[in-house]
Amino acid sequence: MKFDTPAGANPIDRMAVVGRAHDRIDGPLKTTGRAPYAYEHHREAPNAAYGQVVGAAVAKGMVRSMDLDAARAAPGVLAIVTAADLGKLGFGQFGKGKFNTVKLLGGPAVDHYHQALAIVVAETFEQARAAANLVRIDYTRSQGRFDLDEALKTAPLTGGSSDEGSAAPGMDRVGDFEAAFAAAPVTLDARYTTPDHSHAMMEPFASIASWTGDALTLWTSNQMIAWGHGDLAKTLGMPKDKISFQSAYVGGGFGGKLFLRTDAVMAALGAKAAGRPVKVALPRPLIANNTTHRPATRQRIRIGATKDGTITAIAHESGSGDQPNGSPETAVNQTKLLYAGANRLTAMRLAVLDLPEGNAMRAPGEAPGMMALEVAMDEMAEKLGMDPVAFRVKNDTQVDPEKPTRRFSQRQLVRCLTEGADRFGWTRRNPKPAAVRDGRWLVGMGVASAFRNHINMASGARVRLDGRGVVTVETDMTDIGTGSYTIIAQTAAEMMGVPVDAVVVRLGNSAYPVSAGSGGQFGAANATAGVYAACVKLRDQVAQRLGYNSADVAFAGGKVTSGNRSADLAQAAAAGELVAQDKIEFGDLEKQWQLSTFGAHFVEVGVDAYTGATRLRRMLAVCAAGRIINPKSARSQVIGAMTMGVGSALMEELAVDPRFGLFVNHDLATYEVPVHADIPHQDVVFLDEADDKANPMKAKGVGELGLCGVGAAVANAIYNATGVRIRDYPITLDKHLEKLPAVA
Repeated sequence: MKFDTPAGANPIDRMAVVGRAHDRIDGPLKTTGRAPYAYEHHREAPNAAYGQVVGAAVAKGMVRSMDLDAARAAPGVLAIVTAADLGKLGFGQFGKGKFNTVKLLGGPAVDHYHQALAIVVAETFEQARAAANLVRIDYTRSQGRFDLDEALKTAPLTGGSSDEGSAAPGMDRVGDFEAAFAAAPVTLDARYTTPDHSHAMMEPFASIASWTGDALTLWTSNQMIAWGHGDLAKTLGMPKDKISFQSAYVGGGFGGKLFLRTDAVMAALGAKAAGRPVKVALPRPLIANNTTHRPATRQRIRIGATKDGTITAIAHESGSGDQPNGSPETAVNQTKLLYAGANRLTAMRLAVLDLPEGNAMRAPGEAPGMMALEVAMDEMAEKLGMDPVAFRVKNDTQVDPEKPTRRFSQRQLVRCLTEGADRFGWTRRNPKPAAVRDGRWLVGMGVASAFRNHINMASGARVRLDGRGVVTVETDMTDIGTGSYTIIAQTAAEMMGVPVDAVVVRLGNSAYPVSAGSGGQFGAANATAGVYAACVKLRDQVAQRLGYNSADVAFAGGKVTSGNRSADLAQAAAAGELVAQDKIEFGDLEKQWQLSTFGAHFVEVGVDAYTGATRLRRMLAVCAAGRIINPKSARSQVIGAMTMGVGSALMEELAVDPRFGLFVNHDLATYEVPVHADIPHQDVVFLDEADDKANPMKAKGVGELGLCGVGAAVANAIYNATGVRIRDYPITLDKHLEKLPAVA
């Protein structure tokens, strides 16, 4: 199905099932332990051995020698695989996939700390771990580049894309920024920093590999089946049709599992060498240093405005680092679109670093970019003597400010800000910093806009109707804890006129039609649109089988009706199962219209006047993101994103050891993330919206919108509470304690 004109009225508009709150249909399986995650396919892969990955102990250098004798002689050891063994295992064409920046098996060259150099396979996990510790590697260490500030001094302008909706060229200009900034009566020139972040998902990177002859089955934890399937085939030098790539349930990914990672490759190599299934789970230190992370940024924002608050000049420059051939963190993307201003400049620089690979993490680009931009907007509002909400509203735009002939398909930012302000009691905010106290607490409120682009991606599905009236959906879409099973069931139920419990959903298997996958908040809208397309075909088949006119056929209550004729849906498949397959493909509508999502975040904090400790008191998110398919799971997505934003604002930071090039706080004991005690009441409001320019579902995404701007709203609230402006995240108490107002 080609989507190239705005969606008209269609069966989804009935919203008998879609748009209503539904419990997660996978919830009972997960709460009773019957949903098998990647490491738990014991029935399909019996008698599995255990693999332990050996990571490099240097960040840059060469392997001079590797002594495996003691490890091979250790109890229970079945096999050890290094890069030197690939040829004899039949992987002479072993290579690097399309999506990872560095190779997933190192040697003799080492590209970063904890790069995989070997896998040790043994009968038990404990034996594999013990034997891996007996591997002795002698290195020649090289000088590494680990200092982002130093490397950015000579870093070139570099454009890039997150591959999931956030992109910008190395430099982009509209008008004459420098002249307009110099002429502006009110200006701001400020610098902000964000640190490296870890995904810290609950389920580790984990895989089980099993060979049958020259065919491989891999159960893994991955967000994008088609990407991982293709990259595994390319890495191993195998035909794709010889690999079954499966990921039915994923315990969190946040972008870290968009791509093929070491656990999958090493499980496949270990299983080949051991001649039996092998399971691999990366320990936490390797999750931080072996896989990917959100790169640190150094950002400069300049804003010039007239005295009435009209922005006349805006510039956003960002620098980040990555491995050679990597991409920048696209932190300037939202500044190209969020506010009006005739004279504009955005620029990105990319430094080459020898730290572990930087790549997509939830809302790549916008998440750290808005942590800076939305603080700068508050700082500018203060210079102008304007309310921060009013300043943002004044500089709203209904057109792409770089391409004024291109309108937004839907843009309800002003409603998000104004209605959010009303709900939150913004008028009670004292604009004078450090003016409100509640006992020992300094109390403040903060606001930030929310923005995230919507991206259209082709997405396919196959639907089946059997003689019982049961509809089965098959697509390689994944559920990473977001509710994909449920919204896909809702879509099929709405289209075929059956209840949700009459729909069976099968996900996460490379044997199923290729979907958009889970990432960039594009998954829900595109995957359900693909199911919509397949169901349109199935509806036609049902009408033909029943001899009805497909132009006026209606599906509701398990029945099919055309004129004065009616039959049970199941009757259409009485003579045999009906099967339909299709995908949604997109034309040029997104070139004519800017497809984006908008929101506003409001936060109230208390800062202890004696200790400087920050406590969240209230949080509100107001979101405008197209049709919300399942408000219940969408709310869960947003409050989870808000929680992640609190972490970015107050505690999350991968600490770089500048001597040895590793992240030293590489576990959940030392890399702090928010816990229940850190999070107050969170309120989420969805504005009514149906975007007919987006897809037949008229839906967009919301999971990353809920994160974008949260860190800045927290930072702005802390400033309002204390009068101390901190521009270097995370905002830990040591950064403002000495500057807090006197307690006596």
